[in-house]
Amino acid sequence: MIQKRDIVVVYLLSIITFGIYSIYWEVKTKEEINSLGADIPTAWLLIIPIANIYWLYKYAEGFSTKVKKDNNGILWFILFWLIGIIMPAIVQSELNKIADGAKK
Repeated sequence: MIQKRDIVVVYLLSIITFGIYSIYWEVKTKEEINSLGADIPTAWLLIIPIANIYWLYKYAEGFSTKVKKDNNGILWFILFWLIGIIMPAIVQSELNKIADGAKK
C-alpha cells in the first residue's frame, strides 16, 4: 500500500535528523515501489560504495517503469544523480498521486 506523505515534512525531517530520515524514506518508498511490481534490491546497498550507484539506478528504473510508466530509467537515474536534492519531491509527489487514486 502506498502511503501519502507531505513533501515538506519529508524535507524537514531529513534536515532535523541530519539525513537519517531521508534514508528511512528511501527504504520505505523502495518497498512501496516494489509492491507495484518493481525489482529494486535491498537497501543495504545504499551504504556500500559503488553498489549504491547500482541501487540508485535500479530505484530510478523501478520509479520510471512502475510509477511514472514512461520507461526512461536512464534519464531518471541521471536526474536523481545530478540533482538528487529534488528526488524526494518528485518521487513522493508521484506516489501521492497513486495513493490518492487508490482511495477513490
